[in-house]
Amino acid sequence: MNPLMERRLRQLRSRVLVRSWEYRQRQHARGAWFRLRRVLTFAAEAYIVSPDDARQLVAEGRRPEPAGDEFEPPKLIVFATRERVARLRGARPVPVRLTRDLLAATCLVLVPFVTPASRGRTRRA
Repeated sequence: MNPLMERRLRQLRSRVLVRSWEYRQRQHARGAWFRLRRVLTFAAEAYIVSPDDARQLVAEGRRPEPAGDEFEPPKLIVFATRERVARLRGARPVPVRLTRDLLAATCLVLVPFVTPASRGRTRRA
């Protein structure tokens, strides 16, 4: 076999190995990524907050989303109103999509969409 073909074969094998690793990782996740994306579909805005602020929101009665517990390290994800998030000092907005910042955050506060049917209610209330 000539050197060009050997190089192409090595590249192909490398791509196949990476792809099989990615599929294996998705299989081991057992739907965690789907559940995280599903939670994000309910959010109009997302904010990274400190662990103390997130624990304070939970102490106020907001329920943590179970999807966050499925990751390592676990993520504390709670929904709160826009007004409540405005009172948090260190809340840093991030795009509501799977970005590096959002995935690296250990504590997230999501602001739900407000529709006429949901006005006055919070998610899962």
